[in-house]
Amino acid sequence: MKITEVIEVRRPVDQVWALFQDVPDLANCLPGAELTEDKGDGKFAGAVSVKLGPMTAKFEGEATVTADETARTGKVSGKGVDKRGGSQGQIKVDYSLESMDDGGTRVTVDADVVMAGAAAQFGRTGLIQEMSKRLIVEFVECVEGKLAAATVEEASEISAGEVKGMSLFFASLWSTIVKLAKRLFGGRKTDE
Repeated sequence: MKITEVIEVRRPVDQVWALFQDVPDLANCLPGAELTEDKGDGKFAGAVSVKLGPMTAKFEGEATVTADETARTGKVSGKGVDKRGGSQGQIKVDYSLESMDDGGTRVTVDADVVMAGAAAQFGRTGLIQEMSKRLIVEFVECVEGKLAAATVEEASEISAGEVKGMSLFFASLWSTIVKLAKRLFGGRKTDE
């Protein structure tokens, strides 16, 4: 499943780039993510907890992060296994940062997510895409909070909140239903 998001951060590109290169600090802005080990050379071990309605999965695995400072681009490649539920996941992410006219930064993220097992059932309904959009909003708020912090200590205290599975699931489901209804009934005129 392909997911493309463009987000805007109200901070200069150099400041945003510096945060993106601090992988442990940036991971604090990803809801449900936890780094457990820096293995060196851009390799990290960790886990991502995902609550999809009644199902909870904790994908444990590794990710490799590479960056090109000149081009302000980077790649993340990771895979993990939910040992309890048997689901597997792989992700490849390309990101780029560019300066905007207003002094902010535009971040473009292209992700390719592959899921297998019980978690894959949610990908067929489009719920994972809708949920990812909602999680990105939380990610941006956290990034902006870190960049606006007055001190390094204050910035380190800022992290993404816990993923609230059921409310996120139902909000995403409702959004998907509304989009479907607009497609089905949006162009029709009703008789009065």
